Amino acid sequence: MSRIAPLAALGAAALLLAGCGLKPLYAGGSSGTVAQTLGQIEVAPIEGKAGWLVANALRDRLGVVPSGQGARYRLEIKLDDEITGLAIRRDDSVARERRTLRARYQLVAVDKGGVVLDATAGSDAGIDVVGSDYATIAAESTALERLSERVADQIVTRLAVYVGRTPSAP
Repeated sequence: MSRIAPLAALGAAALLLAGCGLKPLYAGGSSGTVAQTLGQIEVAPIEGKAGWLVANALRDRLGVVPSGQGARYRLEIKLDDEITGLAIRRDDSVARERRTLRARYQLVAVDKGGVVLDATAGSDAGIDVVGSDYATIAAESTALERLSERVADQIVTRLAVYVGRTPSAP
């Protein structure tokens, strides 16, 4: 009797989810519609070290455009990388910084030349400013690497949702 109740609840939950219209975003794995479309997105060059990090993270997540095929979409990104001092010591030196990385990105259909998606992504990180300049610079660099990964994840997730919801995207 005690085993029947959890199984019945699980069965009821499965029926409710089946009826609500939810479907897996990456259905079909690497041969699915979303994965195939994401693989046809070319990442345009982005300025600066942050741009290089974000572009590489995006290329790793999106995949490479198959050889012999032109990209169907181009992803254009403008970054805003900013470091702000937050906490001030008695000697007027900064004790803590906040690094913010914001991206405005546009997905452009290459054949039509029009923007099909225009959105933003961003993240921030706190950095302790210590007595060693080397340690502070290393912390700022590490924060930028992490922020680049987070921003790339946000962009890919938004692109995947867009592709999954757009019936005209093959």
